[in-house]
Amino acid sequence: MLPDQDGPSGVGGSQDSRETGEDPSVSLFREYLRLKTVHPEPDYDAALTFLSRMSVELGLPMKKVEVCSGRVVAIITWTGTNPALKSILLNSHTDVVPVYPDCWKHDPFAAVKDVDGNIYGRGAQDMKCVTIQYIEAIRRLKAAGKTFARTIHMMFVPDEEVGGHKGMESFIKHPEFQKLNVGFALDEGLANPTEDFTVFYGERNPWWVTIRCPGSPGHGSRFVENTAAEKLRRVINSFLDFREKEKHRLIIRLDMSECFTLGDVTTVNMTMVNGGVAYNVVPAEMDVSFDLRIPPTVNLQEFEEQIEAWCKEAGEDVSYNFAQKFMHQNTTSTEDSDPWWRAFSSTCKAMSMTLKKEIFPAATDSRFIRAVGLPAIGFSPMNLTPILLHDHNEFLNEQVFLRGIDVYERLVPVLACMPPLTIEG
Repeated sequence: MLPDQDGPSGVGGSQDSRETGEDPSVSLFREYLRLKTVHPEPDYDAALTFLSRMSVELGLPMKKVEVCSGRVVAIITWTGTNPALKSILLNSHTDVVPVYPDCWKHDPFAAVKDVDGNIYGRGAQDMKCVTIQYIEAIRRLKAAGKTFARTIHMMFVPDEEVGGHKGMESFIKHPEFQKLNVGFALDEGLANPTEDFTVFYGERNPWWVTIRCPGSPGHGSRFVENTAAEKLRRVINSFLDFREKEKHRLIIRLDMSECFTLGDVTTVNMTMVNGGVAYNVVPAEMDVSFDLRIPPTVNLQEFEEQIEAWCKEAGEDVSYNFAQKFMHQNTTSTEDSDPWWRAFSSTCKAMSMTLKKEIFPAATDSRFIRAVGLPAIGFSPMNLTPILLHDHNEFLNEQVFLRGIDVYERLVPVLACMPPLTIEG
């Protein structure tokens, strides 16, 4: 039997909510957190079953699109009164990153709520909270009998946490994405430990690069010339020296009280080193890998030329190849003259929310949306909350979570009622 549909209380698990006195939206959030959509083997079937149930509860159709083998994008659609207008996309991903259970104070998939109302679970911030906030905001609006000119799509994608290649990156090229007729998108952001709310209008480009250092092999008892290790050391020094310069630049600008954030500098982290077969054998090759995150202000061609120069300086035949090399540097306008930003920011201001605009320091599916020329804002309404995505003991307080539903309940109607733009006739 379907749950009661008269208002926000009509969520799945409402019986448990009535027994415990817990807000049913919180119960639904905790239920979703318990689904083990964790890499390396995320249970996507469980997520799709859950979302199918949400579709039925909301009385809205859900379409499933398999973009790669075993990778399905689900879209719940609320058709507007004028579907020819560009639609609103509420995007979220269903997967979460791995955990180290011994480092957690609670089972990371038990969704334990402590006496302070903090809900612990992998995905509590990144980003299962936003998924449920979307669903519950739409539930409230539908229960109130609201209608909007623009169509609203809630989209749930796989594999964001492993680069999005079998998720959003593939779907953005799919004919079914074109049919969505997207005009403006919301996607994940970050928590903010202060009273403010952070919004992201662009992202740094993720480059994952491996440097191959061939050299002369030999016996471990000799001074072999031109070794792979010597070349490797020069490469590492070049990358890490640059890292120190960028780190210093960030610190200096912060000390000068400038509006400078992590998203404004290039981060470099050495993540893997490979090579060697035995203690007494000088290896014929060694490799080192780096995770680079490059802000949209950097000339990417010139930066790659710098990598080439570092390889050349390291020694003969040193080469590099990319495991990931994102080249688009599109950003979303946050000028008051932009109608989408004006609608978003003015609604937040009306709720007494202070917005802090930043470049996202990592990478989300928003980069694929912006790459095809669509405006996208990264926003997770979580203030007064430590940033714990991918960290041990990830949690979100239930009151912050509930406030986020209120935010979307106010925000979505304004976006979905946006008057026709010039490009829409």
